[in-house]
Amino acid sequence: MKSILIIGMGAFGRHLALKLVELKNDVMIVDKDEAIVEEMSHLVPDAQIGDCTKEEVLRALGVGNFDICFVTIGDTFQASLEITALLKDLGAKYVISKASRDIQAKFLLRNGADQIVYPDKDLAEKLAIRCSLNNIIDYFEVSDEYSIFELPVLDHWIGKSLESTRIRQKHHINILIIKNGDKIMSTPKSDYIFKKDDTILAFGKIEDILKLTNNHILG
Repeated sequence: MKSILIIGMGAFGRHLALKLVELKNDVMIVDKDEAIVEEMSHLVPDAQIGDCTKEEVLRALGVGNFDICFVTIGDTFQASLEITALLKDLGAKYVISKASRDIQAKFLLRNGADQIVYPDKDLAEKLAIRCSLNNIIDYFEVSDEYSIFELPVLDHWIGKSLESTRIRQKHHINILIIKNGDKIMSTPKSDYIFKKDDTILAFGKIEDILKLTNNHILG
């Protein structure tokens, strides 16, 4: 469990707060809009009203006591920049700030942000990738190039061994886990025979997964 401060209760801030509470974290939310705080107070135990562009407000929150401070201000970038800088000046351990453009990210990083999130950009890119890939259940981005993909077993694999498909040699893709119902096989052996209801977690480049799933180039 972590102690987390979230400043700004726009759509992203609200969803973030609710999920973090669901995951049993100790969450405090702050917004200058009394109506929003009142609404959220029924869902998040510690909800405060305050204008966090004012140093005295942030100081009173004890920002240095939180493991992570999120700045999710949605109305003005100036406010986000000021709050990010103030958080670091007041001893915040780790600050994650929301940006909508690269130029904003650049200034936020220069003024104390430890990490930048692009909610709209990230969602759009993830949706674009999912729509471009056939049969992908979900995926998790590991870096700019590599991701972990969850996909159902391809028809041409059923009845074949992992070794015979030559997935790694031909397609540069590593099979990390194979699931079938409640059974989970981590780092499956080369003689594993694919079954109809298998679900696979594979690691590789987006472009390689795209070729494999869309073109069905199988060994």
